Amino acid sequence: MRPSPSSLTRTGETFEVAADETLLSGLLEVRPDAAYSCRQGFCGTCTVRYVDGEVQHRDRFLPPEHRADRMAACVSRGRGRLTLDL
Repeated sequence: MRPSPSSLTRTGETFEVAADETLLSGLLEVRPDAAYSCRQGFCGTCTVRYVDGEVQHRDRFLPPEHRADRMAACVSRGRGRLTLDL
C-alpha cells in the first residue's frame, strides 16, 4: 500500500502517512506541537477536523455524528488524500 498524502488547509503544508502508521505519526513530523495523550483512541486529545477525504476511523471516542468531519489522529488515518483544518 502506498503512503497516503495529507495536507493542512491553513498553512498549505503537506506530508505523507505510511501504510503502517497513524495520521498522528505523520502530523508530528510537520507539527511537533500537535496535541495528543493516550495514543489509543480513548481520550480525544488528538481530535482534528478534516475538510476533505475519507477516514478510516479506529477510535473509541468520537460518536457517529462527529465522524463526518472529525477524527482521532492517534489511531485513525485517511484512505487516500486527506485535508485537515489545521
